[in-house]
Amino acid sequence: MRCEKCNAEFSPDLMFCPECGAPVQKIEPKKDNSERNIEGFENTVAVKKELKNIMALHGDGIIHDTEKFVALLNDYIPEYEKERRLLKTMLTAGLLEDMLGDVNQQIAITKAEQFITEDMFLAKSAAEFVISCFTHILGWDYEATMYEEEKKAAEEEKKKTSPIIVDAKIFKKIEAAKYRMRGNIAIPEGYTKVDNFCFDGFGFLRSVELPQSMIAIGEYAFSECKRLKVIDFPPSIKIIKQGAFNQCTKLTMLKIPDGILEIEDVTFQFCKSLEIIDIPPTVSSIGAMAFAGCESLRKLFLPDSIKFIDENAFAYCDALTIRCYENSYVHKYCLENGLKVETVSRGLFFKA
Repeated sequence: MRCEKCNAEFSPDLMFCPECGAPVQKIEPKKDNSERNIEGFENTVAVKKELKNIMALHGDGIIHDTEKFVALLNDYIPEYEKERRLLKTMLTAGLLEDMLGDVNQQIAITKAEQFITEDMFLAKSAAEFVISCFTHILGWDYEATMYEEEKKAAEEEKKKTSPIIVDAKIFKKIEAAKYRMRGNIAIPEGYTKVDNFCFDGFGFLRSVELPQSMIAIGEYAFSECKRLKVIDFPPSIKIIKQGAFNQCTKLTMLKIPDGILEIEDVTFQFCKSLEIIDIPPTVSSIGAMAFAGCESLRKLFLPDSIKFIDENAFAYCDALTIRCYENSYVHKYCLENGLKVETVSRGLFFKA
């Protein structure tokens, strides 16, 4: 090691240069991504190690022998069921071979990400786990983003922040009145809540843009907005009160943000055009008549976090098939209430 000031050579364990006395600037080595776990896949490091063992003992040719590679996964990582099943699925789908078929590594990685998230309907973390494993055995550079360490650090930092004040600045009915004849509105930044019954019965309203500061949607805030088709929730939204979108008959698609804990009573009742709704894994309960009369809703994935669903939550949803994990509360609820149900592999998050 050399001193940056006088260029004298010395042992790297010293704190000061023996020649000029300048303090030594220690440079922390960049952490090897092979030693980091992907969020949601706490066995990433162990799995990568075993994949390398497979390559070392069976040769690089195993990459082109999908059937044998899949069989070896049962021998080398039998204890990591979630990771093993996901890798087997992707190998069988030919993803590794497809990646090798592209001359440009970055293009191959981008295509692989799109295939996993868009064609296989899996979460980004699942895509990052698979690609991290495949690039590891291929010796390609790949920088994932969803690391377990960063997630924990972010959660700790979040705990230190000040508590959220829902009623800090409420967008009230009197302020909404000037928008009654408009089709498209944008609520200004700074507001934290849409007041109860704020836009109730606004017949011309077609789209709503909510600010990043918005935390809560009040009771029946947008009920009977018969032409409302588009509303995008910012990630800041944590509360959607009962009846908020009751009888919004033109609403077709919604993505509920992470952090919402409950779908309250009659929240989406008689949203007859609603076809797609994405419910996050933070939701724990679905209230009475929450989706009753959503006759266009055909498929809905309900996460494992849900522990209560009212018996009439999906009344008059004749076309609906609920997707859920086998033997989960949702699965048992569907069987007990005569709802059509499809089960998916536990540990893999499917979009609706």
